[in-house]
Amino acid sequence: MSGVAHSLSASAKPRAWEFGLWALLLALPYLLPTHALLISEITIIALFAMSLDLILGYSGIVSLGHAAFFGMGAYSAALFAKHIHPDPLLGLAVATGVSAVLGLVCSLSVLRGSDLTRLMVTLGVALILQELANKLDFITGGADGLQGVIMGPVLGRFEFDLFGQTAAWYALGITLLVFLLLRRLVHAPFGFSLKAIRDNPLRARAIGIPVHARLMSVYTLAAALAGLAGGLQAQTTGFASLDVFGFDRSADVLLMLVIGGTGWLWGGIIGAVVFKSLHSVISAWTPQYWTFWLGLFLVLLMLLGRERLIRPWTWGRRA
Repeated sequence: MSGVAHSLSASAKPRAWEFGLWALLLALPYLLPTHALLISEITIIALFAMSLDLILGYSGIVSLGHAAFFGMGAYSAALFAKHIHPDPLLGLAVATGVSAVLGLVCSLSVLRGSDLTRLMVTLGVALILQELANKLDFITGGADGLQGVIMGPVLGRFEFDLFGQTAAWYALGITLLVFLLLRRLVHAPFGFSLKAIRDNPLRARAIGIPVHARLMSVYTLAAALAGLAGGLQAQTTGFASLDVFGFDRSADVLLMLVIGGTGWLWGGIIGAVVFKSLHSVISAWTPQYWTFWLGLFLVLLMLLGRERLIRPWTWGRRA
């Protein structure tokens, strides 16, 4: 048993290349100061993608309404900063907690039934919350969005600047901490039990894994992390609008996982970087038809596979 524990502990440790890559990512706001706002946006979306991968890639729970938790976190952080206290970290804690409670409540219904039922329930929750945010305009600002959100300095020292460098480092720091936490979690017995449930829930139940309790736990955690990403979005932009609940946000993050791959934490990060970079470059080149080129890229990705797409000389070989 000690050998198994040692093996699990060793697999959870970051590799050398990961240290180098994270060092590069943390240096990007300094190396590319004019793109700090884009770096912040990509980082937040990457965190959102990791939260979805936790239930999709590791647990096999399909969701089309993950933006419900992202939006709940965004509005919670924005309302807290505007009406109670502007401290960013305190606001993030509130956004994470509120989204976790919503995730726990939703898990009671989402985890029952087939994948089709889960798709409809998750999508319905997001649409209901979007409509509530629209109707409760005296609280949320309705279609105009929640404006006038002014954040205090991070840790009482680092003011948010117009160029977005503080926001970028703030988002990168939070995302790094979450990444390390999730890396530890998915390589722990809890994470391996999730993979067992994903692969064969009947067999997992037969060997004594509490399937429903595990899925409720991971769904709540994923909702909390999505709310954390939404809170970061509201804090770094100073704004929360109805589109945080939008179906396109849930669809986009699914596409990111398709691009980067599911079942590993770097998949969400790589998918977010590729998706947002393609969006930025293609929309600047052809704003009317950027979705066509993005769709073409996704078709090639599915037909050729990720490895063969980046190595064209293998196209003539059998997969």
